[in-house]
Amino acid sequence: MHDGIFALIPITALVIPIVAIASRTVTRMIRFREKQLEAMGSQTAEKAAQYAAHVERLEQRVRVLERIATDKGGNADLAEQIEALRAAQLPDPRHDQV
Repeated sequence: MHDGIFALIPITALVIPIVAIASRTVTRMIRFREKQLEAMGSQTAEKAAQYAAHVERLEQRVRVLERIATDKGGNADLAEQIEALRAAQLPDPRHDQV
């Protein structure tokens, strides 16, 4: 019976470093994954801010168009208003990063 206990000592001596290496590897993987998620979160927040700014610009343009379309002053200066709107036009949306 004592021989069985003494046989476990070398096995234990081998298992302890293996467990330590495995736990260190798992810890590193967890830290790496956390850093990935943090980076992804900051990119997502940046994209959300860009989308919000883009939506705000579009809403402003729609308000101007609604005002022009519902203006009771007549159509005489409608062309001027449209040209003024074009002059203030945003960059080409195909080149927009949003």
